[in-house]
Amino acid sequence: MARFLLVAGAWHGAWSWEFVIPLLAARGHRAEAVELPGMGADRTPLAGLDMMAWANTVARAIESDPEPALLVGHSRGGAVISQTAELVPDRIRANIYVTALLLLNGEAPLDVTALITEGAPAQGEFVPTPDGLAFRASPEAMAMAYRHAPSRRLERAMARITPEPRFALLSPLSLSAARYGKVPRAYIECVDDELIPLSLQRAMQARQPCAIVRTLPGDHCPNYSAPERLAEALDDIAKTD
Repeated sequence: MARFLLVAGAWHGAWSWEFVIPLLAARGHRAEAVELPGMGADRTPLAGLDMMAWANTVARAIESDPEPALLVGHSRGGAVISQTAELVPDRIRANIYVTALLLLNGEAPLDVTALITEGAPAQGEFVPTPDGLAFRASPEAMAMAYRHAPSRRLERAMARITPEPRFALLSPLSLSAARYGKVPRAYIECVDDELIPLSLQRAMQARQPCAIVRTLPGDHCPNYSAPERLAEALDDIAKTD
């Protein structure tokens, strides 16, 4: 029915979609998680990478198949899919943001914390690596991210997270109305998110309204804590888009 390409959030890799992909397949969709260079199972050195390298990786995955993609970004993955839309807008059916960063042109991921009016992002999130190229995720922040997930899934995730490169959080996006702006947008909110609070999710949407909005009663990682609800929402968007 639809072709989904899934992009993970900060510190995560393609593995973070492992529970969602089979649920989408059971609904008749094709779904694939894109592994970003330097993340998950990919061992590309972070020193030679930037946001555009990530966007080009996703663009190549989109172009590897003639069917236009529903591009899904979780958390920081929202920044990646926005930058990808600037590259290949005609190959994307819609960008779907899952409690994700929805940024303006010239804005970097960490810039939007100024929009938070209620709630606060988890403290101790950013622990620099010795080489200064990346940040490690604190166990406290990850526990908040997976607050509604079974403990075994939190443990599974903690065993596989990798450092998040500095550029992923500090690089401004380069977006235009003529390219990025022509791609339809949908947003899946998570009301109990403690890393990207609901107030921030909605402040970003207020600046860039999305054609479709779905709300889940979940934490920051519904792909692990509520994959059935997330797959249902994605399926609904595919049928509505």
